[in-house]
Amino acid sequence: MDVTKEGAFCGQISVIGRDPARLRYVHSHTHKTAAAAGALAAVAALLSTAPPAAAAGARDVTADVLADRDVTLTGDTVVSVPSGTTTYDGVFRGEGALTVRGSGTLVLTKDSDFTLPKSRQRQKVSTQGGNHPYVTTSNPDPPAVTVERGATLQYGDGGSTGLIGHFPYSTPAFRLNQDNIRVDGTLRLSLKDVGYNLGTISGSGLVTQPRFLWGTWDLSGTHPFSGVIDNGTQVNAGRPEFATSLPNVRKVLNQGTWTVDTPLGQTVTQRMDFYQREYGSDINVQSRPGSKVILTGQYSWSNQGGDTAPSLSDPALNWTPARKNVNKRGTNIKGANVQWGDGTTNKIFMPGTAETVYINLLAARSRSLLTFDYNGPVTLGAPIGGGRFHDTLSAPGAGDIVIAGTRGNDVTFAAKQYYDGSTTVEKGAVLRLGSGQGDGSLLTGTERRRVVNNGTLFVNNAKRAISLAYVSGSGAFVQAGAATTTLTGSAVTYSGATTVKKGTLALRSGATLVRSKVIRLSSAGSRLDASTSGLRVATTLTGKGKVKGAVTNEGVVAGGLTVSGDYTQRAKGELVLRDKPLKVTGAVRLAGSLDLSAAGADPAPEITVLDHAGRARTNGAFTGLKEGAKVKLADTTYRISYKGGDGNDVVLGAVAASPSPSAARGTESSGAVAADTRTANTASSGLGWWPYVLAVGLLLGLVVPASLYRRGGRRRGGRHAAQG
Repeated sequence: MDVTKEGAFCGQISVIGRDPARLRYVHSHTHKTAAAAGALAAVAALLSTAPPAAAAGARDVTADVLADRDVTLTGDTVVSVPSGTTTYDGVFRGEGALTVRGSGTLVLTKDSDFTLPKSRQRQKVSTQGGNHPYVTTSNPDPPAVTVERGATLQYGDGGSTGLIGHFPYSTPAFRLNQDNIRVDGTLRLSLKDVGYNLGTISGSGLVTQPRFLWGTWDLSGTHPFSGVIDNGTQVNAGRPEFATSLPNVRKVLNQGTWTVDTPLGQTVTQRMDFYQREYGSDINVQSRPGSKVILTGQYSWSNQGGDTAPSLSDPALNWTPARKNVNKRGTNIKGANVQWGDGTTNKIFMPGTAETVYINLLAARSRSLLTFDYNGPVTLGAPIGGGRFHDTLSAPGAGDIVIAGTRGNDVTFAAKQYYDGSTTVEKGAVLRLGSGQGDGSLLTGTERRRVVNNGTLFVNNAKRAISLAYVSGSGAFVQAGAATTTLTGSAVTYSGATTVKKGTLALRSGATLVRSKVIRLSSAGSRLDASTSGLRVATTLTGKGKVKGAVTNEGVVAGGLTVSGDYTQRAKGELVLRDKPLKVTGAVRLAGSLDLSAAGADPAPEITVLDHAGRARTNGAFTGLKEGAKVKLADTTYRISYKGGDGNDVVLGAVAASPSPSAARGTESSGAVAADTRTANTASSGLGWWPYVLAVGLLLGLVVPASLYRRGGRRRGGRHAAQG
């Protein structure tokens, strides 16, 4: 839900035209902003530009304001401000609503206190939360103060007074203003060294706070305001005592510090875009236990549009340092649970590099948590650190990162990350380290810095080699960059597929891929380096690349790979024949099965199963396939040899066809038939040549072993049986 700071909207201030009698009165007194001659000119201008008279029943107090007299409201009241600046040293009191009109600026130098009539007061202010109190406002009053389009109302002249407000509520830790305000023109907050509240804000204009005044605006509750907020110093857009919601605000021009906090156990969403023009602005986020802050907009530099319509002429300028660092901006996450995006956008909250943005992940009451939740690709071009303000890399960030499992969420870290917590990639999400142009990395080496990968983790670094440890989860790992990625330690336990598209994936310090459901070396240039630990294959190893180091096959290994080391296939292992053989440069020890089901449909006269480039002989044999055993491939019968090629390759040689029995007996059959090479699986179709063997045996008086009467007992030879 969207929760916003509360405020009471009690009155309305208007500036409207003046009647001639009052103008004559004004003419007879000194206008504070000009000399006597200037006063005459101002009155003449006012006569020529004054708006229509106020509606019946509204009292026009323009003359009183221009004369610096205190005004007691007795109902709806209006002030019409002439062009230029009018400074008012009086005060407003009483009951009513005040509207400010005109084309000029009305500056209030003293605090005013009035309320709406009781008949128009309706809002309910409640304090909830027990030992953790927070304030809510429901059904807010209509505005007590209104600033019409074209007019400017200024609270204060750089001092500590000048606010319109009434504070009847017993609220914890801040003063809630009952006098709500509507701003369709401009409200300028020139209050120094004070904390203040404006109640509930509505309208579509500009609320602006000059820089370096150091007054703090408590923006409490839910506000229908749809204009622009220009924060020059400090805004509390949420505190433990109130939440802030600004569902209709279009933009915030942040030239100071925008602080977001929450009451206990609440989720606060702020959807506006933030902009900054000057060096030194930041967004600070805090939250209570059980709370979350969701920011769905973007924090960008502004080089056009002024205060009312800040914008950036070219989004690429966020990524390029500007003169005097005027486009550098930052965020400090202080022990908070923060989420960038809500799954409906792919505009990253902090676009830029280490030269243009800073991101600090800090510990306060607890460690911080930052979640990325987008529906398309986004790139984080800056490091996440934990230093003080711009010095972000002076200490590691104290918190954890989550890539949410929203469909399409594809996050690239294109910079060296410097946070000391965990990184979780949820199912369906993608995290890429490196963009192909900017290299990325994570702090690793301890269990707290673990990677829990239930989605897909890509490493796509062009130059920077990186190391990862404590990688778990059910997700996939892809090595896609030219730079080497090293997996270290026995805590590499992820179970998804491993794909090496480019470059080298190295295993060190006991790391294995024994739990990875499949290992693919998808290009001829891909490398898997297991030279220091060996590689035990318990699942599937396939592809076109090269494995450096010994391979022990207790699962499935496919042809087409090169093993630069020893190859041992155990009884549970299987070698799958592909279009190209398995090439091995070290010793070869064979057992287990040979799978021919993936071989081509048009076999050659000789097929190399294993190209043994080493000098030692090949030891062992596939189960059931001794030297010379026959195998059937398509319509061709082969004999297997472990002494083929240069003397130690494993090859299949086609068996030459022999004359059929009828041709040998001089029958009319003129075509030769291939030798009968039925496997054990097909022998049951008939007795074959066993009757001839029996007949010869009887003639010679021989005893035929009972085992010869078996009709095709199955012999193990992988998915394709063999005949010895």
